[in-house]
Amino acid sequence: MPSPPPQLLPRSPYNPVWNLVTIVVLLWGIQLVNVGLFDGRLILNGIYPRQLDELQGILWAPFLHGDFGHLLANTFPIIILGGLVMLGQAEDFWVVTGLSALASGLGTWLVGAPNSIHIGASGVVFGYFGYLLLRGYFDRSAFSVTASLLVIIFYGSFLWGVLPTQPGVSWEGHLFGFIGGGVSAWLLSKSAR
Repeated sequence: MPSPPPQLLPRSPYNPVWNLVTIVVLLWGIQLVNVGLFDGRLILNGIYPRQLDELQGILWAPFLHGDFGHLLANTFPIIILGGLVMLGQAEDFWVVTGLSALASGLGTWLVGAPNSIHIGASGVVFGYFGYLLLRGYFDRSAFSVTASLLVIIFYGSFLWGVLPTQPGVSWEGHLFGFIGGGVSAWLLSKSAR
């Protein structure tokens, strides 16, 4: 009897791969709805620094993107870095994602430039980057150290993204997302446990 063909994606909806697939589909679906039904106006639900009546933007900003190029620039790092986060402990993925998004949003709301609006999932991307980079330091397992080295080799230039070097780019979101990822690495490391 021949063996069944290998599957590209697992059948179980609880497999961690589905977490990434769900996030990417959700981000692209929201962008399609934003452009198709709202003519891009959903971005007005982003983060407005220090405006109390706009605090809800912290929740919506990671799901909103200025255009498809902006979304595409975040999609591949979400898949690659988010996938690496899942390789260590699949359960840690949601902790890192949540803390990074929250730290990125709150930090941007607190220190962002006045009269600006901040959107995009790059704070979460930088959270994954910070987590992977610092998990090797805190955990000191062979896997964590190897992942940290690979991330610095292939994504080390991300470090420049936490500096105010590009107009129109939310370095605040990047910086605080990175900090959120670093805090996640510390909280989830074996030494902290």
